[in-house]
Amino acid sequence: MKNKYAERARLVKPSETREILKVTERPEVISFAGGLPAPELFPVDALKIACNAVLNKEGAASLQYSTTEGYIPLREAISQRMKSIGINTTVENILITSGSQQAIDLTGRLFINEGDIIICESPTYLAAINAFKSYNAKFVEVAMDDDGMVMEELEKKLQEYPNTKFIYTIPDFQNPTGRTLKLERRKRMIELANQYDVLIIEDNPYGAVRFAGDALPPVKHFDTEGRVIYMSTFSKIFTPGLRLGWICADDSFIDKYVAFKQIADLHTDSFAQRITAKYMELYDIEEHINKIKAVYKERCTVMLSCIEEFFPKHLSYSKPEGGLFIWIELPDSVDSGQLFAECLENNVAFVPGAPFFPNGTKKNALRLNYSNMPKDKIIEGMKRIGEVLHRKLEKERKFPV
Repeated sequence: MKNKYAERARLVKPSETREILKVTERPEVISFAGGLPAPELFPVDALKIACNAVLNKEGAASLQYSTTEGYIPLREAISQRMKSIGINTTVENILITSGSQQAIDLTGRLFINEGDIIICESPTYLAAINAFKSYNAKFVEVAMDDDGMVMEELEKKLQEYPNTKFIYTIPDFQNPTGRTLKLERRKRMIELANQYDVLIIEDNPYGAVRFAGDALPPVKHFDTEGRVIYMSTFSKIFTPGLRLGWICADDSFIDKYVAFKQIADLHTDSFAQRITAKYMELYDIEEHINKIKAVYKERCTVMLSCIEEFFPKHLSYSKPEGGLFIWIELPDSVDSGQLFAECLENNVAFVPGAPFFPNGTKKNALRLNYSNMPKDKIIEGMKRIGEVLHRKLEKERKFPV
């Protein structure tokens, strides 16, 4: 029966992170694996009120088919959020998607022909890699440092690959590294995109969750030619289970995205859109986001302190000013996949770094999530990882390979 599948089915594999999450569902496991928001911060009581308000006033409409573009009051609210961060846009430039993951997949459907070149940060978001690979894209990785993608390297790649379809970037608190693209590099990225006539896909699910440092304008803020397609989500600032994301782009792009979304699922969940819009009407979502930021700042600070206290010295790791992740680079001799297996035996988990490199270039890194565990479990879990790391490095020193 395997020969019945389309060729693209060969290219699609289960997400390695999702498979790890299945393993870590045991209650005794302290998991830093998933990019999960803190569930205790979900506004459950407020959502009950919003749900009742929607059902009482517009119950039938909220349960009916809806327009593909999305519920206008929600798009208006998103448009205002876009303006507040420096993107001058209108409702007509906003498409509501079923999470930002659908935005990524629709981007692949819309732009990628077999063999097309996609330039991305190295490493980059695993689910984007999987989505673009399903359309048989070829990845060209650009090195990063603590200030994000290195622009000199980006220009070299654009010169080497003049037919690049688009640059995929996560400029704020990048997944998996937690790094942020500095201001000068954002401006330079636009200059290079204009010069080499390439699109930019700006994926920004984490930008609103900044708990330190100064906010930076999105890459799209500097867009003078309409070549930046911006996408984001309510998953990290509200609730992930409602599966609400959006695309902000020029009209011509939105029209094409709408046509492809109609093929995919007609429209995003009507009820989820309306209760989110109602919540934003009744409550101050910025106040809610500030609560999230305060909690994540504390947890990030604790995890960074634990790295200093429990891990071997001289490791390289990111120090994020927001988002959900810390990236750790280990000695070249350490395979983080093997380290994961040993840590899981000690009931603690993380995500090995290898899957975040689309061309499989590096195995000695790992991603830690700090948003989903309370302080006491962060301390205990980091102690366990540190102990395994110390044992592993000590063994290598005694028995060199």
